[in-house]
Amino acid sequence: MRLRLIRNATLAVRVAGRHLLVDPMLDPAGARPPVEDTPNPRRNPLVELPEPPAVVVKGVDAVLVTHLHRDHLDDTAVSLLPSAVPVLCQPPDMGALGERGFADVRPVDDALEWDGVRIVRTAGRHGTGDLGAALGPVSGFVVAAPGEPVLYIAGDTIWCDEVRAALDEHRPDVVVVNASGARFLEGDPIVMTTDDVVAVARHSPAARVVAVHLEAINHCLETRADLHQRLHEENLADRVTVPEDGAEVPLP
Repeated sequence: MRLRLIRNATLAVRVAGRHLLVDPMLDPAGARPPVEDTPNPRRNPLVELPEPPAVVVKGVDAVLVTHLHRDHLDDTAVSLLPSAVPVLCQPPDMGALGERGFADVRPVDDALEWDGVRIVRTAGRHGTGDLGAALGPVSGFVVAAPGEPVLYIAGDTIWCDEVRAALDEHRPDVVVVNASGARFLEGDPIVMTTDDVVAVARHSPAARVVAVHLEAINHCLETRADLHQRLHEENLADRVTVPEDGAEVPLP
C-alpha cells in the first residue's frame, strides 16, 4: 500500500494494484467564497494543489467520497473525473452523486468488495449537538486487502465513541484523521483538534496515525505547527505523521 496526501482530505491510495482517490477537492486556490460564520474570511481553497488537477485524476480506478461537503468533492473534481469511474460512498449520498453525472455509484451499506479490496463503512460525528446534526451524516471507511496494511480513513469526525469502536473492531495499521479543529463562530469544533489526534494515538498505540485536513479551508484554525508542537510535548512525534501537501506517507 502507498498513501499520498494531495491537499486537505484528498488522498491517493495505491492498494492491491489499484489507484483509489479519496475526497477529491481539486478547485484552484480562491475559487470559492469563505465558509460563512467563521473567524477567518478568506476564499477557499487557501492554497493551490501541488500538481495540476488533471495529473491528480490520471489513472484513477475508483473514487471514495466520505461525504458531499465541497471540501471533499468539488466542481473541478466532478468535471475531470470520468463519468464511468466507480464512486464508493455512504448510502445517503448515492442519489446526489448520480445527479452530478456519475454512472457507477456504489453505496457502502456495511461493506463491499472492489477488485480485491474490502471497503467497510464506519460511523462518526461531524461535531456536537444541533450543529453536528445539521452538518449531515458522515462516514469513515476501512480499506483492506490481503497482505497489505489495514487503512482506516476516519473522515470528518471528532473523537467520539464511534471512532473508538472502529479502532477497536478493525485494529488498523494506519489511521488517517481529519485535523485542524475546524469550527464556526459558535459551537464546538467539527473535526479533530490536537487533543483528539492525541486521543487517537493514545488509544491505538500500534497504529501509524496520519493527520490531514490542515491549512486548506478558511475555518480550519489549528495549523501543522500547532499539531507538531503538541505531538512533541506528548512524545508522539514518532508515531503521528503530519504530511505536507503532495507528500507520500511512509507506511509500516
